[in-house]
Amino acid sequence: MSAPTVTAVNGDWAETIERLVAEKIASRIAAKDATVWGPEAESESAIRLNWVDLHETSRPLLAEIEALLADLRAEGLDRIVLAGMGGSSLAPEVITKTAGVELVVLDSTNPSVIARALAGDLQRTVIVVSSKSGGTVETDSQRRVFVKAFADAGIDAASRVVVVTDPGSPFEKLAADEGYRKTFLADPNVGGRYSALTAFGLVPSGLAGADIAELLDQAAEAAPVLQADSADNPALLLGAVLAGSPGRDKAIITADGTDIVGFPDWAEQLIAESTGKNGTGVLPVAVKGLHAPELHSNAPDITNALLADKATSDVPTALTSGSLGGQMLLWETATAVAGYLLGINPFDQPDVESAKKAARGLLDAQPEPEAAAFTDGAVEVRATEGLLDGVDTVKGALDSLLSKLGEDGYLAVMAYLDSERDENLISIRPALSSRTGRPVTFGWGPRFLHSTGQYHKGGHPQGVFLQITSSESTDVEIPDRPFSFGTLISAQAAGDAGVLADRGRPVLRLHLTDPAAGVEQLISLLDAPDKSEDGGA
Repeated sequence: MSAPTVTAVNGDWAETIERLVAEKIASRIAAKDATVWGPEAESESAIRLNWVDLHETSRPLLAEIEALLADLRAEGLDRIVLAGMGGSSLAPEVITKTAGVELVVLDSTNPSVIARALAGDLQRTVIVVSSKSGGTVETDSQRRVFVKAFADAGIDAASRVVVVTDPGSPFEKLAADEGYRKTFLADPNVGGRYSALTAFGLVPSGLAGADIAELLDQAAEAAPVLQADSADNPALLLGAVLAGSPGRDKAIITADGTDIVGFPDWAEQLIAESTGKNGTGVLPVAVKGLHAPELHSNAPDITNALLADKATSDVPTALTSGSLGGQMLLWETATAVAGYLLGINPFDQPDVESAKKAARGLLDAQPEPEAAAFTDGAVEVRATEGLLDGVDTVKGALDSLLSKLGEDGYLAVMAYLDSERDENLISIRPALSSRTGRPVTFGWGPRFLHSTGQYHKGGHPQGVFLQITSSESTDVEIPDRPFSFGTLISAQAAGDAGVLADRGRPVLRLHLTDPAAGVEQLISLLDAPDKSEDGGA
């Protein structure tokens, strides 16, 4: 094990860190002082700070998880499917990929993704359904379809469902009423994006075979360093790099050259949802390698935060190192520090609900789809008003969208597709960044709605948005619901685009009538490199 370290390159944050030390920000966070972020944030902060000592308070979970794991293995149940969104899925994904164990992460409503998960060996399958309330439409729909699939296969469905939820939630009652195999209760005073070391992160990871005791040990080793009011505290330095450089409001994150897999995606949702509000924030841009175009930019609004051993340019950079458990606690603490420096509440997410509400409205009304402005090859094109004037090709539509990109702006690619089948599409991220000279984020929908979706609506109003959806050859019905997964993901995409448009954000919507042909068309149009050369979140 090793405690986390942060090395600053090409920047001077001494004055900011001196202020943080003098105001005892680290020790006040460790003591769960809800007044750190100001009076308006105090009520929310008071019920969101138990993440600081999870390395101690989560210990009793270990025996429960170990006992259930032994029972499942004895019954030949070794395929763990996780139904969860946002922090409930991203943390277990990082933990299990880094540990090299298999976990089927189901954080999509794309019918192709759902069908593939259902096509796995149900005789070996247990589904972990993670939701603080149980009312999240994605996880509720996934639970319903798996319960039916188990029953149709002659399997006692209740014996194959494990629940992670908050105590006293409607989901806890439902689990008891349905007789589900096991319910784990998480600490209710921890928000979703800070929940990596709660039951939400530990249960699916432990059942998949990851060493979660070691993860808690790693965080425990890091805690004293991160709680110290000292200029040597790495969380203060990382927080200062993220939010203490005037004008630098975009952070490029990579884990190149480390054995931690997928960390930038987890850090992206932590930072974006925590800081992107009140017209401010830090836009995290998750990239896969040191060769990403943004890492070689000297743009005055960019900093770098790398899990790597070297800087790539002359821009302010934080190089971080250490174990996974230590890194998680480091970045959580640094994000809370960044919230303090920005003058915002890092524990609420005021704009996430807007897209959910719009999607629910469309599900209830089920209106006819908006007619396409035109079709070019395998792509139907729609856009916000005025964006397609005089345009009749996908190329022209992209040119029009990118013309709205300001010198301090960013482009968000939002792909409501099948992340496994369509993974080659990620290659358009660096291609678009190279073309525009600006940061480009890439998010799979609807999962990004629970992370960067908050920043898109509540952060700096600098973004332009490329939404990509698809027609699927098959749909999957949701038991006892008046809509299918195909209808659900269409409503989520349309609802999100509508909220962005209502807030004056330019949105180009490309619908692939044939996913394979459409992805190929877009890659060819942008002359994107092979996905192995560069990537994104």
